[in-house]
Amino acid sequence: MLILQENLRSELKKPIGDLYPSLDEVEDFLKSKYNQELLISVGDVTTQNLQKVGLIPHLGIIDNIVERNPSSYDITYDNVTLNVENPPGVITDQLQETIKKAFQLVKSGFRVIIQVDGEEDLAVLPCILTAPSGSLVLYGQPGEGLVVCEVDKLIDKVKKFKDKLEER
Repeated sequence: MLILQENLRSELKKPIGDLYPSLDEVEDFLKSKYNQELLISVGDVTTQNLQKVGLIPHLGIIDNIVERNPSSYDITYDNVTLNVENPPGVITDQLQETIKKAFQLVKSGFRVIIQVDGEEDLAVLPCILTAPSGSLVLYGQPGEGLVVCEVDKLIDKVKKFKDKLEER
């Protein structure tokens, strides 16, 4: 299990990738990449907004909570749903293994949703670390917009950050 210490929280409040004020700003870019690259979404709002514009993520990770309140979004996938427990402020071994399993299923042609009991915020990190080359990981930056992470450009930065997390 990896634990986010208090002194690192401010570092994660900054976008890891490129911040866009809205999905509209980056929709054409995402659609141009959609059939060639994996699209991974972390968060209920991000996953729902992508679905609304016809971009069904290959892997979506949700927790049915938006800004600490129950989500009213209806996110359904017609393929595989995996369930995992992951408390706030940590990345459990179970979450990391479930993400790896999800990528194996995606490689076999499935679309996958991971339903997190707890919190999915930190799932961005293991997604970037385990996603195939060329993948895009998207998540919402509360009050600011949508963050697009090009895995190949960020993997070294995320590895360094992961090394700072407390391991238990």
